[in-house]
Amino acid sequence: MNNQNLLNRSLQSVWHPCTQMKQHESLPLIPIKSGEGIWLTDIEGNRYLDAVSSWWVNLFGHNNPRIKNAIKAQLDTLEHVILAGFTHEPVVELSEKLAKLTGLGHAFFASDGASATEIALKMSFHYWRNTGLSKKTKFISLQNSYHGETLGALSVTDVAIFKDTYAPLLQQSAQMPSPDFRLTEVGETSEQYALRCADALALYVAEHQAELAAFIIEPLVQCAAGMGMYHPVYLKRAREICTQYHIHLIADEIAVGFGRTGSMFACEQADIKPDFICLSKGITGGYLPLSAVLTTDEVYAAFYDDSTARGFLHSHSYTGNPLACSAALATLGIFEADHVIESNKQKSDYMMGKMLALIQLPIKHLRHKGMIFAFDVITQNKQFQQQFYAATLAQGLLLRPIGNTIYFMPPYIINEAEIDYLVDATVKILQGLA
Repeated sequence: MNNQNLLNRSLQSVWHPCTQMKQHESLPLIPIKSGEGIWLTDIEGNRYLDAVSSWWVNLFGHNNPRIKNAIKAQLDTLEHVILAGFTHEPVVELSEKLAKLTGLGHAFFASDGASATEIALKMSFHYWRNTGLSKKTKFISLQNSYHGETLGALSVTDVAIFKDTYAPLLQQSAQMPSPDFRLTEVGETSEQYALRCADALALYVAEHQAELAAFIIEPLVQCAAGMGMYHPVYLKRAREICTQYHIHLIADEIAVGFGRTGSMFACEQADIKPDFICLSKGITGGYLPLSAVLTTDEVYAAFYDDSTARGFLHSHSYTGNPLACSAALATLGIFEADHVIESNKQKSDYMMGKMLALIQLPIKHLRHKGMIFAFDVITQNKQFQQQFYAATLAQGLLLRPIGNTIYFMPPYIINEAEIDYLVDATVKILQGLA
């Protein structure tokens, strides 16, 4: 395979996501040939440590035999069938397991995170309509929130670079103060600040309860905001406020679910149950596209009626795809068999101990939550993000900084030697850019 020929073909035929394509005039694409464990190999044999889990989806490494074999076995039986009017064993079993894990039920499936957000928003709106409260049509989210880039999801997102261009197309929503601990005042603890933000939420909800359908929130970590982390007391208060004023709480666990924050789902750390939970990314271990929304029996019952119009008529062609469901079942099986949540605690402690070497550099807010690690680089260099990314590739790392925030979100199978390599190489790169 000719490297340059493949790159030219890609640039001529593929519109790459989240990319200003003109930048590839100076920063070439990386043509990947294979993956094994936490490593990716390009067609020239260069290896890259996948420190971002290929956009936060890969939990147990590339070429994982247990997930791969589950997909192969399913392929010999049933690759896909319409889920309207039909069902199959993998989707039923997966729905049962997700219900047991979340305390919610009646899983509604789609193929990506933004679609899960759309489903939850539509379900919430439609629930209030079906129960005679048709004025409850508006949504709130956190400042700096990210929930996807389809129009409904973008309406509750608060990241300007994604949202501003499409503002004329979007429904208006209100953003509540973010409890991100980096925004605390001098002398204020993260818990005190979280409670102060919750007080602001309570005031807004009390005033607008009649028109509010739901509050959508990324539990514990606002990932696209530069891994903004906050105290779990905010989630507990948000649940209390939403219950008091009769608005839904939608937990967007698309990025933070499946062990990323140190528990299977982030909401567990506040001991709360949302009205809706959105799941995707790690659900299949990074093998096939799949997302799901689970909700309460009360919400489900509001759609159960003789009238077709009162049903939830949303659909996706590949809803509940058997291959993707089989990958998800294998992924959940690894969590159980390998005691992943417990073993990750040891890896998380080791990683943070190793990252203490970074405190000698111009950084701030060294932090972690479970298997998400981050720090902010102090720099005036407006090209830092691009220069750091290019430097990591030269060092055999796949890292994509968010502005001046460097984060590690590696597959859970990373070992201590690979952690050492990741952190040591990052230190070397930052020293070179200083």
